[in-house]
Amino acid sequence: MGVFTLARKNEIFAGHQKAPAQSPIEGVARQDPMKEFGWEVPYELAPLPSKGAVYPKNSALSDCETISIKAMTAREEDILLSKAYAKLGTTVTELLRSCIADKDIDPGQLLGGDRQSILVALRITGYGAKYDAEVSCPSCFNRANHEFDLAELALKTLEIHPVLPGQNEFAFQLPVSKKNVHFKFLTGKDEEELSVFVERRRKLLGDAAENPVTTRLAFQIVSIDGITDKNKISTFVNNMPAADSRALRNYIDKNEPGIDTNVRFDCAKCGADSEVQMPIGASFFWPKS
Repeated sequence: MGVFTLARKNEIFAGHQKAPAQSPIEGVARQDPMKEFGWEVPYELAPLPSKGAVYPKNSALSDCETISIKAMTAREEDILLSKAYAKLGTTVTELLRSCIADKDIDPGQLLGGDRQSILVALRITGYGAKYDAEVSCPSCFNRANHEFDLAELALKTLEIHPVLPGQNEFAFQLPVSKKNVHFKFLTGKDEEELSVFVERRRKLLGDAAENPVTTRLAFQIVSIDGITDKNKISTFVNNMPAADSRALRNYIDKNEPGIDTNVRFDCAKCGADSEVQMPIGASFFWPKS
């Protein structure tokens, strides 16, 4: 699966690999108003789990394994606290837009896993790699505070090939119906549109709108046996064999690039050594100390 520790890969999350000091983008001079105070806002390199394989050849992200980002400042804290962005559901996109060095890059077009990786890097630039969060022991269910080291999280890189180079589209044959499905990994824009769609359905239908499996699959599937009509795809998704649905979802989950947030946890109460998923809550960008 191409899983390895980020710190061992390039020491980016450990804060040892800096972006070029003069300019994060070749040929662009960066004016830093903080020079007058004898301090420059640092630029770092964040890894892209997709390795840039899903972005068009004319994109600045094409075949890129890293992206230059500006370290978080008080300005980014304003973005995180913005009620307007929160209401629109665009807080993460605006945070990325503010910190990505190349302003021609649209953060909404980044894969979800690439966005996640950049967010972890930004959290480290702003507050360091130590992150305290409450987790529940899978064995005894005791809840306890645990310190995570963000620099040691594993990077799950893209290991499958798109149907065409530079395209976010992948192929999978359903095991029961034998239909050939083309799917995509959701981008930031896709996730925002999905959230809006789900919220509208919830307001119209209430609890009857709760269909997370079929809704997400309908957004991810590009075509079925060459059929691209969204209404027809939605109809098929609602009626596809359960085994096909599970197989496709498992394949997508297994191969989606991003950050592996599963870590080892030793329970102080029952002594069990287990694996837990690192929760990302309010304290991720607002540590207590």
